[in-house]
Amino acid sequence: MGNVQPTIVPYENFDVTADIKAIRKACKGLGTDEEAIIEILANRSSAQRVEIKQAYFEKYDDDILSYKEAYAQVHERDLEADIEDDTSGDVRNLLISLLQANRDEGYEVDGALAEQDATSLFEAGEGRFGTDETTFTDILTHRNYLQLQATFKVYESLSGTDILDAIDSEATGTLKECYITLVRCAKNPQLYFARRLNAAMKGAGTDEDTLIRIIVGRSEIDLDTVKDMYLEKYDVPLKEALASECGGDFKRLLVQILH
Repeated sequence: MGNVQPTIVPYENFDVTADIKAIRKACKGLGTDEEAIIEILANRSSAQRVEIKQAYFEKYDDDILSYKEAYAQVHERDLEADIEDDTSGDVRNLLISLLQANRDEGYEVDGALAEQDATSLFEAGEGRFGTDETTFTDILTHRNYLQLQATFKVYESLSGTDILDAIDSEATGTLKECYITLVRCAKNPQLYFARRLNAAMKGAGTDEDTLIRIIVGRSEIDLDTVKDMYLEKYDVPLKEALASECGGDFKRLLVQILH
C-alpha cells in the first residue's frame, strides 16, 4: 500500500519462555504489575504475541480454563451466526461476505478489470432504475485496495461522478454507511483510521474498544503513517490526543505502542 510504516517490529531478543514467566509473575501476588505486562505485549509482534498466548495456555491451562467456559456461556454462537440472526437483506449479505475474508490481499492492479468493474458499478447504480446491490457488494468486498482505487478513478472518468457521491444517491440507511466505509478505507486506509481514532475520542466518553482495535491492529502495518495522517488532518499529535482523553494503564499501553 505504498510507503507506510509500522510502529512495532518483531522483538530481536524474543524469548517466549521468559515472557510468559514474566507475565505470570506480574499477574500473581497482591495487585497486578500492569507496567511489566505492557512492556512485554506492546513490544512484541503479533506472531510473537500469538506464540506467547499459546505457550501461556500450554503452561498455565488451569488458570484460563474458567475464562474459556465463561466466554462460551456468554457467546453461545459464533459471529457469523449472530450476524445472520441480527441483520437481514443486503446488509446481512454484505457483512457475511466480509466475514468470509475473500478479499484479494495482493497489490497488483489489473487495468482491464478496473474498466470492467467501473462499468459494472455504473450499470448497477447510476445507469439503471434502482440499484443492483449484489454487484456493489461483490466488488467492494473482493478486490484489493489498489485495484479498487483504480476502479474508482475509472468510474469517475466514466460517469463524471465520484464513487462516494454515487453511493450517497443510490444507497440508503445502514447499507449506504457500510459502502461508504469500505470506499473510504480503500481510497486512503491511513486517513480512514485517523478519522476513526478521532471519532473514538470525541463526544461523551471514549470508545476504548475502537482505540485498541485500530492502534493494536495497525501497529505492525501502517500505524506510523496513521500518526502522520492524524497530525496532518487534526493538527495535533495522536499521542497528545490520546494522553488528553485516556488515563492510567490504558493510556500507557497505547502510548507505548505508538512509540
